[in-house]
Amino acid sequence: MEAFSDGVLAIIITIMVLELRAPSGHSFSDLHPLIPTFTTYLLSFIYLGIYWNNHHHLLKTTRSVSGGILWANLHLLFWLSLLPFFTQWMGESKYSKVPTFLYGCDLFAASIAYFLLQRVILQNQKDNLALREAIGRDAKGLASTILYLMGIVLTAVSVWISIAIFIAVAIIWIVPDRRLERYLSTRDLPV
Repeated sequence: MEAFSDGVLAIIITIMVLELRAPSGHSFSDLHPLIPTFTTYLLSFIYLGIYWNNHHHLLKTTRSVSGGILWANLHLLFWLSLLPFFTQWMGESKYSKVPTFLYGCDLFAASIAYFLLQRVILQNQKDNLALREAIGRDAKGLASTILYLMGIVLTAVSVWISIAIFIAVAIIWIVPDRRLERYLSTRDLPV
């Protein structure tokens, strides 16, 4: 499951970078129109890196895989696989309301899917109290989901407020989730 997920995430990143188009001119000024597309790509790349890092640690804590875990993982990968589409659309539209709104919806859906994956793993490993304690209430994940929802709603007011919120959530998560790293360091699991 981990190798499959890593492969899917690598393909998603590859699709995103292939959507970046070189300018037709040969000067620095020819890059200027590409700034929205590139900055949206950068934000999405960071998000995929955050998900990959935390997903990696989460799966390392998983002792066995059930059908429910596989489906929950596919659910997460589905929402992450849409990120290249919304990334390109938001960037090419120069942050228009509808593409920015839908970009936020995709981030929101991915956060819900990650939360569900955690819960299914915990449900599958009821006896793993240390893992349950490591994940805890997941206040950071809950705060992120609420911020995504705020960003989505505030798109009606200003796309720049929404984008600032999406950037803020990425900054919150740029440092990997240390709870699972601490858990893994106390176990005899390969990292």
